[in-house]
Amino acid sequence: MADKLFIPIILGTVREGRASEAVAHFMHTKLLALPDVQTKLIDIRTLDIPWNDEGQALAKRNQGFVDDIIRADGLVIVSPEYNHGYPGSLKRALDVCFEEYERKAVGVVGVSNGMIGGARMIEQLSQVVRRLGLSITKTDLLFPRAPEAFNEDGSPKDEKTHERCAVFLNELLFLAHSLKWGRENISE
Repeated sequence: MADKLFIPIILGTVREGRASEAVAHFMHTKLLALPDVQTKLIDIRTLDIPWNDEGQALAKRNQGFVDDIIRADGLVIVSPEYNHGYPGSLKRALDVCFEEYERKAVGVVGVSNGMIGGARMIEQLSQVVRRLGLSITKTDLLFPRAPEAFNEDGSPKDEKTHERCAVFLNELLFLAHSLKWGRENISE
């Protein structure tokens, strides 16, 4: 259906044993359940980003990622907080594109081992996504103590997680729909 929003999820760390992976799969399940949304999970581990080059010069090496960003109406970024910041691997992945992000929505999901849930990382990442031209939601979704947050079947141990996720996704979808309408109906 042409009316569906395309909102991919970016799993923003390459670390082995990452707790963010369970969170990304949970978010993927939530987006798949929405009838007006198409989604896919983008794991930045799969991108071709060598250490001797970076930025938009890597677009041709990562054409599938670029195509997904062009097609996207919004993004969900799931990222851990490492030492009060976001992973360098996420920044390198995001920098593959630039104008492809313009006037699209983004919601950030923070993940941490501690009690803060990635809030400090989101503060820093907000500056980057705004510079890329993305419009960030005012509501963030935090997963403190992420390694213990999910049951073996992938369901959250805290039932309130579903409600917090719904609030986050409702705001993201509103923003994504609004920006999509603007991109399609307002000429510059």
